[in-house]
Amino acid sequence: MAEFKEAPAGASALTQATVWLQNRFPTAFDAYRVHMSEYYAPKNFNWLYFFGSLAMLVLVIQIVTGIFLVMHYKPDAAMAFASVEYIMRDVPWGWLVRYMHSTGASAFFIVVYLHMWRGMIYGSYRKPRELVWIFGCAIFLCLMAEAFMGYLLPWGQMSYWGAQVIINLFAAIPFVGPDLAILIRGDYVVGDATLNRFFAFHVIAVPLVLIGLVVAHLLALHDVGSNNPDGVEIKAKKDPKTGIPLDGIPFHPYYSVHDIMGVAVFLMLFSAVVFFAPEMGGYFLEFNNFIPADPLKTPAHIAPVWYFTPYYSMLRATTDPMVNVLVALTLAGGVLGLLFGGFKTNGKIVIAAGAVVFAALLKTFDAKFWGVVVMGAAVLILFALPWLDRSPVKSIRYRPRWNLYLYGLFVVFFLWLGYLGIKPPSDAGTLISQIGTLYYFGFFLLMPWWSRMGEFKPVPDRVTFEAH
Repeated sequence: MAEFKEAPAGASALTQATVWLQNRFPTAFDAYRVHMSEYYAPKNFNWLYFFGSLAMLVLVIQIVTGIFLVMHYKPDAAMAFASVEYIMRDVPWGWLVRYMHSTGASAFFIVVYLHMWRGMIYGSYRKPRELVWIFGCAIFLCLMAEAFMGYLLPWGQMSYWGAQVIINLFAAIPFVGPDLAILIRGDYVVGDATLNRFFAFHVIAVPLVLIGLVVAHLLALHDVGSNNPDGVEIKAKKDPKTGIPLDGIPFHPYYSVHDIMGVAVFLMLFSAVVFFAPEMGGYFLEFNNFIPADPLKTPAHIAPVWYFTPYYSMLRATTDPMVNVLVALTLAGGVLGLLFGGFKTNGKIVIAAGAVVFAALLKTFDAKFWGVVVMGAAVLILFALPWLDRSPVKSIRYRPRWNLYLYGLFVVFFLWLGYLGIKPPSDAGTLISQIGTLYYFGFFLLMPWWSRMGEFKPVPDRVTFEAH
C-alpha cells in the first residue's frame, strides 16, 4: 500500500481535498498524468486536429440528449410517431433536445469524415498507428449502425420505407439472405418487433460497443503517440536529460485550452443550425419523416440520410452493365499481373486462377447482390489502408504534387456520389455514379502501385513549426 501524503500546513480547502482524494484514488491521478499533463503531443498541430476532440464533444451531446428523449419516447409502432410529436410540442424544451439530437447525428458524421480525411492525408494510419486506425474505422462502422437504427425510431414515412429498403438488401445475399432479413426485422415485414429491437440496439447495445471502441482508440493513440502534419516521429528526438520529446508539448494545458477555440466555433455553427435550420432543407431531417409511417403508401422517392448516400449511390451504380465492366477489369488485372507483376511461376498461376474464378463469380450472382457487396466493401476497404499505402513518406506534404490531385478528385467523387444518392435515379446520374465507384475502389486497390511513384521531397528530422 502506498504511503499517504499529507497536505502542507495552512493549505487551502481545495488542496486538502485534492490530497485526500489522491490518497484514496491514485489511479485517477495517474491516468490524468499519463493522458493529459505528461502526454506530449507534437507542437505543430493545425486546425484539422480539432476534429478528434469535437467527435468526443458530439458523442457526449448525443448521449445526453438521447437520455432525455428516451424519458418520453414510446418504442411502439402505434405510439412512436405520436410520442415524438409529444416531445416536440408538449415537453418543455423537448423540441430543442430533439433537434440537438437530430442535428448532432449529422454533425457527428461531418466531424468523423473530416477526422478520417485528416488521417488519410497525413498518413496517420501508417506504422506504428495501424491499430489506432483500425479502432477508428470500427468506430465509424459502429456509428453507421447506430445512425441506421436510430433513423427508424421516429416512425415517419422515410424512416419506415428507408428501413424496409435497406433490410431487404440483406435478402439478396445467397442462401442465407431471406432468413437474415427476417432475423433483422423480427417479422416478415417492418413492424413493432423491428422497432423494439432497433430501439434496444440503438439505446443500449451499440452505444456500449461505441464507448468501448472510443476508449480503445484513445488508449492505443496515447500508447504510440499522435501523428502530425509532417509525419515526423517526435519520440525519435528527445531531451537527453528529461527524456521529453524536443518537439512535444504537454496536451494539458496547451491543447486542452487550444481545443476550446475549436469547440467555440463548432458550438456557434451547431447552435445556428439547431435554432434556424434544423431540417437543413430536408437533408438533416427529411420532410417525409414528418408524416406518420404508412405501410400502404410508398413515397415517390426513397433515399437514406445524406451521410449514407455515397454508399447508396455505389449500390445503385452496380447494374448488369457495371458487372460486365468489373468482369473485364478483373480479367485485365489478371493479365497485367501475369505480364508485369514480377511474380514467380506459382504466383502467376494463383493470379490467373483468382482472376478467372472471381470473374466467374461476378457472372454467377445477380447485380443486386454485388451492389450489396460493393456498398459493404466501400467501408471495409478502409480497414486495409495501412497495408495498401506503400509510400516512403507519410504526409502528403512530402509526396509528389500530383498526389494532391488524386486526393482532391477522391473528395469530389465522394461528395458527388453523396449528392446523386439523394436524387432520384437517372441514366446520367447512374453513369457518373459508376465512374465515381470505379474511382473510389481504384484509388485504394491501386494504391500499392501509385503510392510509390514519383519524386518525393525530403522529410525533415524535426517538425516544421512557426509560432502564432
